Amino acid sequence: MSSMYVIIWEYEVKVDHVADFETIYASNGGWAELFRKDEGYLGTELLRDLDHAQRYITIDRWVSSRAYETFLAQWRKEYEALDAYCKDLTKHEILLGKCESVTHETR
Repeated sequence: MSSMYVIIWEYEVKVDHVADFETIYASNGGWAELFRKDEGYLGTELLRDLDHAQRYITIDRWVSSRAYETFLAQWRKEYEALDAYCKDLTKHEILLGKCESVTHETR
């Protein structure tokens, strides 16, 4: 069975930048557009906390950690440029984890 590599981020977005943040971090936004340059990218999900309007979670899915690392090596300049542009949209960001899906075979 194949596994999936997932990267999870948490953001606290500045009130006056919510619309820009949602546009760039959405499943069809700027980050996803950049990630789609690599065939190992599976998709992004953007979640907003119902109790804290400025708290968001992103979940980026890749076929493997190797696919993600290959993407970074090839597109590092573009990644860093977009990351720098996005810095002013948030109060803080936290990498919650880099995870691999767990699969169990049944008999």
